[in-house]
Amino acid sequence: MPEPFTIRIFVPDGDPEGVRIIDRMNWTGVGYVFPRSSWESLRCRPELLTTGVYILVGYSADDELPILYIGQADGIGTRIDQHQKGKDFWDWAVVFTSTSGGLNRAHVTWLEYALIARAQYANRCHLENGTAPSEPRMTEAEKADTEGFLREILQILPLVGLRALEMPKTVAAPRQTSAMLPPFKTERGEQDTIIVPAQKEGFERVFIGEKCWYAIRISGGKLPKIKYIAGYQTQPISAVTHVAPVSHIEPYGESGKFKVVFSEPPRKIGPIPYGNSPMGAMQGPRYTTYKELTNANSLDEILKTRQ
Repeated sequence: MPEPFTIRIFVPDGDPEGVRIIDRMNWTGVGYVFPRSSWESLRCRPELLTTGVYILVGYSADDELPILYIGQADGIGTRIDQHQKGKDFWDWAVVFTSTSGGLNRAHVTWLEYALIARAQYANRCHLENGTAPSEPRMTEAEKADTEGFLREILQILPLVGLRALEMPKTVAAPRQTSAMLPPFKTERGEQDTIIVPAQKEGFERVFIGEKCWYAIRISGGKLPKIKYIAGYQTQPISAVTHVAPVSHIEPYGESGKFKVVFSEPPRKIGPIPYGNSPMGAMQGPRYTTYKELTNANSLDEILKTRQ
């Protein structure tokens, strides 16, 4: 079972969006979280001239997943100086080193390996690292100590806004299949279906090919109710063409959006054309019931019943 813990965050310049220094009782490590713009004022701190591990974080305009570069160095400041000049993608960074000088090159090489391996396994970011290093050799005692340092890092990272190294946790798990279709009822039912807009390339590659859909913003009260997902293909098709039962829903990216994973390949329905729906009606997800979706002759019939 996870144990409760306390961390201390010191804000040396009084700006909560600026430099933050993180430590914990009975831990020899220390973390530095800072925006790229603050590096010049931070780089001369003596702790950052020592051995440590670091993560550079940035974002792409095309994806909700963060971009990470994970590295280690005997002199962290010198290495980040190089990245300040040579890597444009990163907006902020987090550095971990030791207040006691207890981290050596073998320790941080293993930490770099372990963090990269975890990022790859979690699959919640895009890694800038060109290659994945092999696990370095360590004595049994050294590895046990370094694994303990890694556990501290992994507890701290979500608290400073980086969840990309956490294993995805299911937030809703209807585990629906086509054999579990709801019976048609005459009364108006609870919204159990989400309709998502998709352009042709993304629809074919992700909705059909990967049997999932991601970067969806779903309100918290809706999460446990979603059992089906329908795909609305934008122009020139302008129609709902496929529906799939939902296996589970998990977080996607760092900004409160979700990934919906299907339990079966999507099946064709309709098509249900846009009809007389107001302009812009399908610029974002819409909710309905499975019955209303499958009985509709056009999308405006669904939207009218939910006004």
